[in-house]
Amino acid sequence: MMRIDVLTLFPKMFEGPLTESIVGKAQEKKVVEVHVTNFRDFSDNKHQTVDDYPYGGGAGMLLKVQPIHDSLAKITEETANIKKRIILLDPTGQTFTQKLAEEFSAEEHLIFICGHYEGYDERIRSLVTDEVSVGDYVLTGGELGAMMMIDATVRLLPSVLGNDESAKTDSYSTGLLEHPQYTRPAEYLGMRVPEVLMNGNHQLIAEWQLKESLRKTYQNRPEMLAQLVLTEEMTRLLREIEKEEKK
Repeated sequence: MMRIDVLTLFPKMFEGPLTESIVGKAQEKKVVEVHVTNFRDFSDNKHQTVDDYPYGGGAGMLLKVQPIHDSLAKITEETANIKKRIILLDPTGQTFTQKLAEEFSAEEHLIFICGHYEGYDERIRSLVTDEVSVGDYVLTGGELGAMMMIDATVRLLPSVLGNDESAKTDSYSTGLLEHPQYTRPAEYLGMRVPEVLMNGNHQLIAEWQLKESLRKTYQNRPEMLAQLVLTEEMTRLLREIEKEEKK
């Protein structure tokens, strides 16, 4: 079973997202256990402050190293025999991707540190294995980013989704955006499901799905195609798409 720890100043923010939907069901199935710690509880002063003014001046307050160090030490003491990946949520870190979610899903123990205020005492970075951002923008704190990463990671764990194949065909997992999908009814307000999806020919369906994945990627995220090693079939389909799009 995977263990996930979250260090935050706002533990109540996690009560809904981590107890509902897929993450909640994963905990019920004992696939993952999630622990949320308020690192303010580890402050070494009577006022329980966790931040202070930066040396050298500057706007805002910085999180102090001591409360985070001590809360990590407590978790490490409790889980001494488990390999850990300690993730610092920071807008200057590497961008979170599906590939990173897949890496995280293979770990035994993940610890997310959610920052707040202006930033971190630089020495906190020496305590972590990863610094990760959810995008090129700044949030009030790391909590929302941690929730996103936990959700993206937990859904990849075995038996969490109703069908384990679902995660393998998700957008980004294959290097392409996912193809369009349809369900009943076959026609609604004049809009029809493509005939190829209803004829039972699995070879034609697979080719259509690949082509439409390529088309969606070509239209929305063309830079992703440059990172792919294209097969002969993909190259042929892409040429067809380029001709069709020009028309």
